[in-house]
Amino acid sequence: MQITRKYSIQFRVILYAMLLSLAIVLPFRMTQAQPVVGAGSYVVQARPILTAVTLGGTVIPARDITLSAQLPGRVEMIAGEEGDAFKKDTVLVRLDTIELMAQRRSAVAEWANAEANLRNAWVSQRTEILSPDAGKTPGGMAMPFVLDQMFAEPMSDITGTRDMEAERGAALHSRNVQVEQGRNAMVRARSAIDAIDAKLRNARGLAPFDGVITDKMVEIGDTVQPGQPLLKYADTSELQIQVEVPARLVPGLQTGMVLPAKLDVGGWVQVRVAQIFPIADARRHTVTVKFTLPQNTLTGAGQYAQVEIQDISTPAKYLPVIPTASLVWRGSLPGVYVLNDNKRELRLLRLGDTYGSEVTVLSGLKPGEVIELSPQPGVSSGWINPPQSNAK
Repeated sequence: MQITRKYSIQFRVILYAMLLSLAIVLPFRMTQAQPVVGAGSYVVQARPILTAVTLGGTVIPARDITLSAQLPGRVEMIAGEEGDAFKKDTVLVRLDTIELMAQRRSAVAEWANAEANLRNAWVSQRTEILSPDAGKTPGGMAMPFVLDQMFAEPMSDITGTRDMEAERGAALHSRNVQVEQGRNAMVRARSAIDAIDAKLRNARGLAPFDGVITDKMVEIGDTVQPGQPLLKYADTSELQIQVEVPARLVPGLQTGMVLPAKLDVGGWVQVRVAQIFPIADARRHTVTVKFTLPQNTLTGAGQYAQVEIQDISTPAKYLPVIPTASLVWRGSLPGVYVLNDNKRELRLLRLGDTYGSEVTVLSGLKPGEVIELSPQPGVSSGWINPPQSNAK
């Protein structure tokens, strides 16, 4: 009994010693394996990044026109100056129409004469149908005329010297021709009026859409000739970037594709491919591509812009990608805090292109490393959770 009790006491002592050692060692090891407390972490990942080519372009209005003179004349009115906005169908420029109005009055008089001649032809035609011999009947008793109608004309028809039916048909045909000529004269006069009215409309330049005057090329009183530009008008509510893209990059573009663009004013924006021209320029071997800018973008027509286009002919490179929120700046140098063994280490980086909320890393990080996400202001390298001292 004493021996058994002795071994039982020894076993308990050994067991207590083992538990005490585990109580001391395990908390230390668990502290080493725990994630960093109070510091969000991000595992650096590598992604395939295509080579991007930056091309320069020009911001242009989505719609713009040049109003040119359609007839010679003197500029009588210009609606405003560069930058003035107008609604659709507003008269922007007008030429002098005094001479055209005189021509129109003359054409209207010709039309009235043609109408009078047509009415006269209708009366003659009706008279020829109802009373063919009305013009031959003399005044008075007209006995010779009666004898001629009763004996001379029938005898001439019988003997074949005259064909009374043919003569009547010819007279009726002549009246019909006069009516037809009267109608044609009216059409000709109406056409002359329409032509002058068209010139009168061309003497005014109307706004085809809501927009602003972007360039005024003439002044009131200037004499212009057909084809001479008068002013430029554009809709600046929707802007585009026009870029001459090398032909080798065009296969990587599709209508509706979204690409990053950098403006001279306003920084980076996302643009959408609006139009890809079907043929390339024979001299420069480039294709014109238009990109639509977002509404209310802080830029203006004529300004410089750059668009990044992926070169699908070049193999993709696998580069580390990190959130931009993890960056800290030491002067002009970007860096991140690398987390390792409960320590925070500042690592300076060389960055590549930015894609939304992420940025590529050219050097300074490797895939798989853990970095601090959104570091707090004032943090520095060193221990994140300093180890606790056992000294009392």
